[in-house]
Amino acid sequence: MNLEYFIAKRLVLDKEYKSSVSSPIIKIAVTAIALGIIMMIIAVATGIGLQKKIREKVAAFNGHIIISNFDDNQSQGNTIPISTKQDFYPNFTSVSGIKHIQAVANKTGLIRTEETVEGIVFKGVGEDYDWNNIKEYLVQGVLPEISSNKLTDDIVMSQFLAERLNLKLNDICRTYFIKEGGKGYNLRSFKIVGIFNSGFQEFDANYIIGDIKHIQKINKWKSDEVGAFEVFIDDFDQIEQKGKEIYKAIPPTYDSETIAEKYYSIFEWLKLFDFNIVVILIVMIVVATINMMVALLVLILERTQMIGVLKALGATNWSIRKIFLYNAAHLIIKGLFWGNAIALLLLVVQKYFKIINLNPESYYVNVAPVDINLVHIGLLNIGTIVICLLVLLIPSYIITKISPVKAIRFD
Repeated sequence: MNLEYFIAKRLVLDKEYKSSVSSPIIKIAVTAIALGIIMMIIAVATGIGLQKKIREKVAAFNGHIIISNFDDNQSQGNTIPISTKQDFYPNFTSVSGIKHIQAVANKTGLIRTEETVEGIVFKGVGEDYDWNNIKEYLVQGVLPEISSNKLTDDIVMSQFLAERLNLKLNDICRTYFIKEGGKGYNLRSFKIVGIFNSGFQEFDANYIIGDIKHIQKINKWKSDEVGAFEVFIDDFDQIEQKGKEIYKAIPPTYDSETIAEKYYSIFEWLKLFDFNIVVILIVMIVVATINMMVALLVLILERTQMIGVLKALGATNWSIRKIFLYNAAHLIIKGLFWGNAIALLLLVVQKYFKIINLNPESYYVNVAPVDINLVHIGLLNIGTIVICLLVLLIPSYIITKISPVKAIRFD
């Protein structure tokens, strides 16, 4: 094996070889490997990154699983509250893998200014609300301080709504809420202490977040009555399983719904990224292997005399084939090295400098997110090497058909 590796190394370092007609083809093959791994790494990093970011955003404003009343009919203005006196609240111990549970309530209303009117959904939250989920989207101001013994008029509003209503930080907005049953309305004045921009248009265009006690007073609920519970789980990949477990664990009069069910179209759209990634991986590997096959064939034909001499000296077909496969492996690793370096550089630049922007109305994010996962990158590299070398066994078979006598005379 040492002799074979030495000969293969000489094939790569030989000045005569580097100046031969095969040099451009070898460079093209190495470039194809580099471009292929760049495309594969970027496709996987951006595809998975976009999926994760959208999932995080949807979960940040809804939880992973929503528990509500079966008979709830908000479309007719009737919201049946749920008591917080539950076995699963404030700690959901009957199901494993639950990270957090919080009580919320929604109420539709109108914000009226001198210039315009906008329909909104007031999301009422309590002191158990995990603000860390939306903290990263806060662009101005602070988050409201909500306690159980004090009613606050502070709210956070999306940048989208603030611009449409021509409101700014610390402004007072007059909000009208339809009473339960649809008879009359209640007026509330809120102070905008924070402005967020999630890029999730479906939420930014409708929701403001404030104290749940406002909804309890308007709906004449008790202090321990809420509209729903939002459950956060540790592993999103288990959302379907945890959704079923939670459904079985809650009382039969309550319903549970995962965000994958509530936002079915969004999550079905996300699944298309898996297909797109697979297609890109297949195309890039096919292109890389075809280029390497051509390069190996050219190299074999160019070294026909050397093959004849080695055979005449007693070398077996397999030992000669390994020499060329070692050489091919060297070229593949060289292409992978430069491809990985360039791909990681591009991903790091995008992650920290956010060069590429996206339309939030189409992609639910403002900036193209990336997920730099070294395990995924390692698997892509290993898979490329293995697949390329296995495919290269086919063109290397031509060595077995080369006659020593004819090869030595070959010019």
